[in-house]
Amino acid sequence: MHREGDASVSCPFFQLLENVMNVTRTPKRLFGWLSRLACVACVCSANPAGANVVITGTRVIYPAAEREVTVKLTNNGDLPSLVQVWVDKGDSKAAPDKIDATFILTPPVARIEPHKGQTLRLTYTGDALPQDKESVFWLNVLDIPPKPAAPADDAANLLQVAIRTRIKIFFRPVGLTDEGAREAVNAVAWKLVSAGSQGAYAIRATNASAYHVNVAGVQIRSGGHEYTIKEGAMIAPGASRSFEFSERLSTLVPDGTEFDFTVVNDAGGFVPVKARIGAYSQ
Repeated sequence: MHREGDASVSCPFFQLLENVMNVTRTPKRLFGWLSRLACVACVCSANPAGANVVITGTRVIYPAAEREVTVKLTNNGDLPSLVQVWVDKGDSKAAPDKIDATFILTPPVARIEPHKGQTLRLTYTGDALPQDKESVFWLNVLDIPPKPAAPADDAANLLQVAIRTRIKIFFRPVGLTDEGAREAVNAVAWKLVSAGSQGAYAIRATNASAYHVNVAGVQIRSGGHEYTIKEGAMIAPGASRSFEFSERLSTLVPDGTEFDFTVVNDAGGFVPVKARIGAYSQ
């Protein structure tokens, strides 16, 4: 995609993109160019837009017993796209060629023709990971569209944008099952805590399971009013997370009060769950 811009604004993305798309390079040199391009894209794409290359699914589950897991990419655009893919450990700013993320992802660079697909193969290297709980990593897909054709007098007004998509990879050790992941919500304990400001409350969730629990929303009814959290978050195994409400909750909800929350399951679907509030603590 492109957008109208100020002809006086310069961006190194243009030169990098032209070099990558139009010049044949060795894989090692190409990966270096794309690593720099990934960093530049984060600067140049201040206004996010939908990428043409999309990932099938919103998360990847990697059972430890599997030799590899495949991920499907599809180019829904009308032009070819060059994609770079890599895995990181949670640092979104880490350079792709500097990461040792426990997985091999092939191919690391691919050209995807319009309305065609590309299968990625994700392989666990065998590096030491906890065997009693899940570990989480991130799959990155950088969609680099070709330089669009434009009249010479408009060329300076085109801003080329590369879009990066990141989704979670959950490494699931032997002994942890899909059923266990579905039941993990029952191991989350909830209670109201002080939100910092006088007389205001937040809600804290403690995850006693061996799985990551992805909370998408919480709704509590008190005094004839419904309170919802500002944003969802992932709760790691054995960890706690406090959620602030969009509106100030100033009334202490009684222990045992039933409320609703929503989690994201392995398939990326939203699942409603009911729970009860535990004893308040400072």
